[in-house]
Amino acid sequence: MAQASTALSVRSASLRYGTFQALSEVSFEASQGHLVTLLGPSGCGKTTLLKAIAGFIPLDGGTIEIKGQNMQDVPPEKRDTAMCFQSYALFPHLTVADNIGFGLRQRRLGAQDIAARVAAVAEQVGLSSQLAKLPGQLSGGQQQRVALARAMAVRPGVMLFDEPLSNLDAKLRDHVRMEIRALQREHGFTAVYVTHDQAEALAMSDLVIVMRAGVIEQMGRPEDIYRNPANRFVADFIGTANIMPLRILDVDRTQGEYKVSCPLGEAVVRSDTPPVSDHVYACWRPEDAHVTKPTADAQNRFDVKVTTRTFLGSQCDLSVHPLGDATSRYRIQTHGFAPVSEGETIGVVIAPDAIRFLAEAVR
Repeated sequence: MAQASTALSVRSASLRYGTFQALSEVSFEASQGHLVTLLGPSGCGKTTLLKAIAGFIPLDGGTIEIKGQNMQDVPPEKRDTAMCFQSYALFPHLTVADNIGFGLRQRRLGAQDIAARVAAVAEQVGLSSQLAKLPGQLSGGQQQRVALARAMAVRPGVMLFDEPLSNLDAKLRDHVRMEIRALQREHGFTAVYVTHDQAEALAMSDLVIVMRAGVIEQMGRPEDIYRNPANRFVADFIGTANIMPLRILDVDRTQGEYKVSCPLGEAVVRSDTPPVSDHVYACWRPEDAHVTKPTADAQNRFDVKVTTRTFLGSQCDLSVHPLGDATSRYRIQTHGFAPVSEGETIGVVIAPDAIRFLAEAVR
């Protein structure tokens, strides 16, 4: 059985549609009060897994436990879950108050209890003045809050979010994202959140699960996933990564330092984890590189040519390539105004511990 501190346990979840393997031996746990994000591209299985947790789709194999109870043969309405859908799924002919209270009426709570709980949750999400309105009279952000309030009102053991912000514009999406995270922390509910947006995953999660083709590629804290991706897929999917092949030339095991050859030249990599091969992929993030003069004397300094410079207000993005190798392109991110020009040769310094071995050999 799942431990008391575990709100949700998924073990070896598998599901096949004909010849298509939608989920393959997926396992993870969500601790009580944590927000777990299922992150991945379209078709990776994240929404399928969410629907299986909700009970909308039966698994071919594996188990799902909610607060220690096996969910096999438990119908959706009997599971201790509530879902916020991508489309909000509000009833257009019902008022905000009636939409929020819909799940409570399904659970046959008394009218006074429903009214009290609707009023309380509406205040929590900032909808107290909108209770008499219909959904069509609300903005997109307000409609999303109604959907969130409806799910919160039933006080589920696990809240399920299926890309709830995808229909909002960028600025509103950031605002509602912060609201959902603040409410989740304040009320301490456990949540499983599906998204393809890595910024949402990094900003909101206690645990990020990166999926591809029905399997988990990596799971961990947002900081760990970002700083130490397992492979090229995770490195490229989470943020922006400069991925390059390395060949190990020499090893200083006492210092954990590796002398390597890469498209930028010879470099030193410092790592507690040894590479999986003498010829391996590695990555570094655009913000890990520091611009210097080409004549600067520093470890891991490389001369590169600037091909494009994009000013973004608080930062500049530079696209660069090694001298004599225009096919290898890398991105550098600088803070503020970068006094460099396109076509200029600059020096960049990358700290030895900023270059990270990926658990993927070059074949």
